[in-house]
Amino acid sequence: MKSSLFRSAEAALRRASSPSAASSHRFRRSYSVESKPDRKVAVLGAAGGIGQPLSLLMKLNPLVSSLSLYDIAGTPGVAADVSHINTRSQVAGYVGEDQLGEALEGADLVIIPAGVPRKPGMTRDDLFNINAGIVKSLCAAISKYCPNALVNMISNPVNSTVPIAAEVFKKAGTYDEKKLFGVTTLDVVRAKTFYAGKANVPVDEVNVPVVGGHAGITILPLFSQATPKSNNLSDEIIVALTKRTQDGGTEVVEAKAGKGSATLSMAKYAGAVFADACLKGLNGVSDVVECSFVQSTVVPDLPFFASKVKLGKNGVEEVLGLGPLSDYEKQGLENLKSELKASIEKGIKFAAQS
Repeated sequence: MKSSLFRSAEAALRRASSPSAASSHRFRRSYSVESKPDRKVAVLGAAGGIGQPLSLLMKLNPLVSSLSLYDIAGTPGVAADVSHINTRSQVAGYVGEDQLGEALEGADLVIIPAGVPRKPGMTRDDLFNINAGIVKSLCAAISKYCPNALVNMISNPVNSTVPIAAEVFKKAGTYDEKKLFGVTTLDVVRAKTFYAGKANVPVDEVNVPVVGGHAGITILPLFSQATPKSNNLSDEIIVALTKRTQDGGTEVVEAKAGKGSATLSMAKYAGAVFADACLKGLNGVSDVVECSFVQSTVVPDLPFFASKVKLGKNGVEEVLGLGPLSDYEKQGLENLKSELKASIEKGIKFAAQS
C-alpha cells in the first residue's frame, strides 16, 4: 500500500499539472504501468537545499526509472536515504568531478539546482560570479556525456545561466534550442496562490501565465489572462499582486532571516512539476503546456524569454505568444526589456570567456 506521503505527492502533482478533469484523466493514464518507458533523470546539485527535496520528489515520480544524484559532496548519503523509498526508480549517488560523467551518461533529463542560494540583501546578480562558473562547467559535461538530454536550469540567475548554457552547448556543437529550459514555474505558482487569495477562488482551479524572465521586474504575471476570471480586483490590487509575485523570493529569504531561500516551494513546484511536464512531453502525452524561459522570438531583441511553451517528444514543440495584454502589462513589458536584455548579454559574455 502506498504511504500517505506518496499519495499526497501524487495528488499535488496531478493538481498542479492537470487543472481539468480531462487532463487529470490523461495524467493518470500517463502514469499507468503499461505506458511508462525507461527514463533516466540526473539531478546536479542533489545535496543542496533545493536538490534534496527535489531528489525526493523525483523518486516519487513513477515516470522516472533511473535517478542519478550528483554533487561535490554529500550525495551518497542523499542517494542512500531516498533509495529506501519503495517506488520504481533505481537510485545512484555520485560525488566529485571524477564521477560526473557516469552520473550524466544516458540521461533523458538533467535538472540543475546547483550553486549557492540567495541571502539577505543579495540580488540575483550577486550570485552570478559563483553560479555562472558552476553552470558553465556542468553544461560542458552535459554536452559530452548526454548531449541529447533535456536540460532544466534552476540555478540562478536564470536570466543569465540559460544563455550561458546555450553558449557552452553551441561551442561544443550540441546546442538544440528545443531542449534547454529555464525553470520559471515558481513564479507561476506564486501568481496562482496570491491571485486565488485575493479573488477568493479555489487555488487548484487557477491559471495565471507569467512571462518575461525570472528576477524582479523581469517577472511579469499576466493577471488579465487569469482564470477563473475575477471582476472585483481593482487596479491597485493587481499592482500589489504583481509586486508580490516579483518579490516572492525576497519575501522568503527575509522570512527565513538569512538561513535559507525558497528551497521547498522551488523543489516542489518549479523543480518537480516542470520536470514531470517534460517527462510527459517526452513520453508523447498531448497538450502539455507550461511557462518557461527559452530561446524565443516572441519579443524582438530578446533572444530568450519566458512564455507559454508546448512540450513534446523533442522538448519545445511550440513557443506560444503573449496573447492580449492590459495597458498595465504592456507597460510592464516595456519596463523589463532593458534589464532582461542586459542579463542575457551578461551570460553570453561570461560564456565567451575562456
